[in-house]
Amino acid sequence: MTLTLQPVRVATGSDEEGMLVFDEKQRLLAVLTHLGDQYDGLTGHWYLEAGFGRLETHDQPTFADLEAAEKWISQRLAKR
Repeated sequence: MTLTLQPVRVATGSDEEGMLVFDEKQRLLAVLTHLGDQYDGLTGHWYLEAGFGRLETHDQPTFADLEAAEKWISQRLAKR
């Protein structure tokens, strides 16, 4: 599966850096946000702000980097 990341500003009330995640058919799969200094121990990580379909979850994970987020997304989408 090919994922496309598109930078976006997200109105989270603090850091606004985010990424929209699309599949090869340009369907929106997820919104990721970059965590800032106010998140002790998670500064610089990425957070699953919103996931759609198989990526919808009540306990949104955080990822050390975008590569880890893409891997998690791909694994979730591969599950049948």
